[in-house]
Amino acid sequence: MILKGKVHKYGSNVNTDEIIPARYLNTTDPAILSKYCMEDIDRNFAKNVKAGDIIVAENNFGCGSSREHAPITIKASGISAVIANSFARIFFRNSINIGLPILESPEAAKAIENGDTVEINLTKGIIKNVTKNGSYQSQPFPEFMQKIIKSGGLLGYINIKS
Repeated sequence: MILKGKVHKYGSNVNTDEIIPARYLNTTDPAILSKYCMEDIDRNFAKNVKAGDIIVAENNFGCGSSREHAPITIKASGISAVIANSFARIFFRNSINIGLPILESPEAAKAIENGDTVEINLTKGIIKNVTKNGSYQSQPFPEFMQKIIKSGGLLGYINIKS
């Protein structure tokens, strides 16, 4: 599976309240939530994000509460993947469960900049910075995780298997 998009870059410790502020959690509609994605740290994110774009961040992305709304909101905004040096573990699990690919790569997180175009090969774990002609490695997604992602998340995967 190959993903390609423009990068939106953030620093360390981006928490779930910054990804989707709690004041908007009176709905579970992903389309509505996506309008407020990253609002408290990037007011223009929802206006600038395009389908297929990629978030790159530094350490501990998705820390804070364990709300599943955060990865749902990111995915609904059009983001195809998130690359970071590290993720909060519950955010990592929630992301895979809803079908949002996330990759840990310290080298990519450090080298890739806002506005770069990145291509990701989930099968091989290769992240290419098309803009700067750089290549970085992450852990390849195991086959079952690739099937979960392709199915749109764990529920889609379970429905296909039954």
